[in-house]
Amino acid sequence: MRILVTGGAGFIGSHVVAALAGAGHDPVVLDTRPPPEGPEGREWVRCDVRDAAGVGAALRGVDAVCHQAAMVGLTTDFGDAPAYVGANDLGTAVLLAAMARAGVGDLVLAGSMVVYGEGRYTCPEHGGVRPGPRRPADLDAGRFEPTCPQCGAALEPGLVGEDAPADPRSVYAATKLAQEHLAAAWARSTGGRAIALRYHNVYGPRMPRDTPYAGVASFFRSALARGEAPAVFEDGHQRRDFVHVRDIADANTAALEAVAHREGGTLRAYNAGSGTPHTVGEMAEALANAHGGPRPRVTGRYRLGDVRHITASSQRLADELGWRPRVGFAEGMAEFAAAPLGDPSASA
Repeated sequence: MRILVTGGAGFIGSHVVAALAGAGHDPVVLDTRPPPEGPEGREWVRCDVRDAAGVGAALRGVDAVCHQAAMVGLTTDFGDAPAYVGANDLGTAVLLAAMARAGVGDLVLAGSMVVYGEGRYTCPEHGGVRPGPRRPADLDAGRFEPTCPQCGAALEPGLVGEDAPADPRSVYAATKLAQEHLAAAWARSTGGRAIALRYHNVYGPRMPRDTPYAGVASFFRSALARGEAPAVFEDGHQRRDFVHVRDIADANTAALEAVAHREGGTLRAYNAGSGTPHTVGEMAEALANAHGGPRPRVTGRYRLGDVRHITASSQRLADELGWRPRVGFAEGMAEFAAAPLGDPSASA
């Protein structure tokens, strides 16, 4: 298949392009910057995804689209909201409108686990509950764990499934959910077929360095490269699902090969994670040990938009598309500790 990969020069996008080429497909990179291996190595369309004319031209002869282009990460200030909405939601709307005009009917969308807000929790008395947003007063006092909204008891975190209600708690999260809604509306209107892969905490080679919008793994790796101790927020016990970027690239390949066989007019969402939770503190320790750098330091600081625990069940992706993660946590962290980081602008 000839597949247009928006954001194909970015961190995740460049790995998706390599995986697609390795599987025998013909990926075309659409990005404002050249691919990491240079434009001579891949067909490259220099274009912003919000440029309707450029996107329309790039879609000629394309069988499917893999939409990776996005402004990522937690906002540093609400003043960033227009930039996020412009890059993520307007960009997606322009792309989908161009696909409708060109008759391209298959889409794989880079979604995110942030659409869930807090993860899945169980109260010993009330069963499954959804805690509200954490209060600054509790966080200032070092009370990081959410409690049962009915009785105040401690909660047990678990794996969240795709049918959990959405509860975005940051500007970035809201734009990622809006992308899914736009893709679903496009599919219903045009008879197109769409898959959204809700990425969990992706890490690996070429992850952008030294940018406030990158993931926590990049923060820690950048600190170690400077000879500094990784600064772990809260108490380090936040649970996350760290998934290697090559596994995410393989998930995109599986989704692109499957989407054409789905029923038209629909969007299907899949969690894309390793399935093995680790705490942020464990990740910082593993990375520091592999790098041979300073031990992490726990700061007690927090970011109000962060959630406490969010870990995925990727069973639907395994059952329906046959995807399995291949890179283990220890192996992946050892590789990442020695791998070069990417340009800060290559965050998508």
